[in-house]
Amino acid sequence: MANIYRPEGYLFGTRENRDHISSRAGLERARDDGSILEATALLCDSRMRLHVDLYGMTGIIEKSEAAYSADRREPKDIAVITRVGKPVCFKVMGFAREDGKEVAILSRREAQKECMTRYLSDVTPGDIVEAKVTHLDSFGAFVDIGCGVVSLLSIDCISVSRISHPSDRLSVGDRIWVVIKSVDRENGRIFVSMRELLGTWQENASEFEVGQTVAGIVRSIESYGVFVELAPNLAGLAEIREGTGESDIARVGERAAVYIKSILPDKMKIKLVLIDAYHGNTPPSRLRYYTDVQNIRHIDSWRYSPPNSAKVIETVF
Repeated sequence: MANIYRPEGYLFGTRENRDHISSRAGLERARDDGSILEATALLCDSRMRLHVDLYGMTGIIEKSEAAYSADRREPKDIAVITRVGKPVCFKVMGFAREDGKEVAILSRREAQKECMTRYLSDVTPGDIVEAKVTHLDSFGAFVDIGCGVVSLLSIDCISVSRISHPSDRLSVGDRIWVVIKSVDRENGRIFVSMRELLGTWQENASEFEVGQTVAGIVRSIESYGVFVELAPNLAGLAEIREGTGESDIARVGERAAVYIKSILPDKMKIKLVLIDAYHGNTPPSRLRYYTDVQNIRHIDSWRYSPPNSAKVIETVF
């Protein structure tokens, strides 16, 4: 059965959603059925109410109905304002007249409450879920895991390859997959991870061969060499080619060409030689999921390191 409690924006373009929000009759059906719908918030008025575009009718979400909180606290103003221009989920609660026009009374809080009680209250560590990046901070990314309910994806859980900021890997609006890392049911908080879905050392290393010259992203520069990311879950140490000047060494975050000198599974190392550097903006690495996220919904554990490696990197959920 398809999950109906998806991140905001996922339902917006579906035929069923369009049919409901494009007419009063459709909105009435949604009210009677208790359906969760999505539409764009056009503005936030001086009373901190969201006005939602319902194709001919305006929907109103009062501030108190803009977000779910177990203790019924009103959302902060910034939490309401930042919804403007974006799809918001809601339930249709009824209809009223305002300034001589009929408006629909909507509740985002009720949609989120249902998502929490019927979906997120049942998730357990190891479950794989859809997510959407809502904003980035130095310590991690905040992601919507259903109906605007936000979870923290800490920077160390984004990938095995270390990054200086989540923007090195993700952008606001990205649709991603994550695995539930832990659940704090007492405080209603859920924490997620992504690195367990991006492949083991061996899976990533198998994409490369000794003798190849490939592109990577410089992640750190040390006195003994340069760490270059070949994939989100794989990095190697590059020697600096003899005769390379200071201006030829790529800066952190820039793209570089590296020659693969050796691949050592038992030591979990890839030795590289830095060939050239591109001094310019580098887009985030393309994410590749080695777990079949479309069909697998849970993993009990994940071991990154190869079986013959002395160093063990793993996650047990």
